[in-house]
Amino acid sequence: MVTIVVVINILISLILLYVAWRVQRFKRRLTRISHLLVAAERSSHAVLLGAPEAIYMGQRNIHNLRQENQPPRLQIQRLRQIFSLLALGQQVWRSNFFRFRAKLVKKRKKEQQKT
Repeated sequence: MVTIVVVINILISLILLYVAWRVQRFKRRLTRISHLLVAAERSSHAVLLGAPEAIYMGQRNIHNLRQENQPPRLQIQRLRQIFSLLALGQQVWRSNFFRFRAKLVKKRKKEQQKT
């Protein structure tokens, strides 16, 4: 009877020793993962530390470029308006010129027919 109790105690002890060994391995693995995550957080923090200032500076530079591009944009708009007016004037002139020319041709034909 005592032998059975001792054997059962030894089996329980071996099972608990195995569980303790697995828990110890799990703890080491968690510690390694924790160190990796901390290292990743530090490196990402170091990389992203200057990001807000860089983003702000980029926005400021874009704003400045847009302000600098305003006068040329207005000049381009004015040139387009001028060219549109010139094209319109050319169309009006052509239509009037062709009408005037047609009238002259008709007038000359009438004069030639009279003579």
